Amino acid sequence: MSDSRPKITIYTDGGCQPNPGAGGWAALLMSPDGHTSELSGGMRQTTNNQMELTAAISALEALNVASDVTLYTDSEYLKNGITKWMKGWKSNGWMTKGSDYGKPSPVKNKELWERLDSAIQRHKITWKWVKAHAGHEHNERVDQLATAARIAVLNGTMAETLTAPSTPPKQENLL
Repeated sequence: MSDSRPKITIYTDGGCQPNPGAGGWAALLMSPDGHTSELSGGMRQTTNNQMELTAAISALEALNVASDVTLYTDSEYLKNGITKWMKGWKSNGWMTKGSDYGKPSPVKNKELWERLDSAIQRHKITWKWVKAHAGHEHNERVDQLATAARIAVLNGTMAETLTAPSTPPKQENLL
């Protein structure tokens, strides 16, 4: 790891109402100099887990250079999936091991997990969990952005976006 890599803090959130149903995702990217960038989007028909994954994918794909990232999520599904389960899924051909009584089954949201796996490759990431709706300023902000995106998609004032644009706007001071 080089000391010249940018250090970026990211907060992500995603949700649906109802679940499944209309959903929104958001990410807040922050550099040590205080520069911030906000990303968000949504879908008319999705799940909360898809939106949580999309927020993380979009944030990491928006980074133009390999970075040292601390990524905060209030999703145990996202954090456990990336830190505990993904290695086993990949070694099992993206299949779950199954329970004591059940058979292995395909990993849900496989395409998003694969995209997240690709997005993490060039970064050094520390994954952190933060309790949702507990008054944490940055977690509350991404919750507000995700909710606003969900509502905007429903109202037709925002196009549906499963992930951020493939060529995100360059954030000169951040990336």
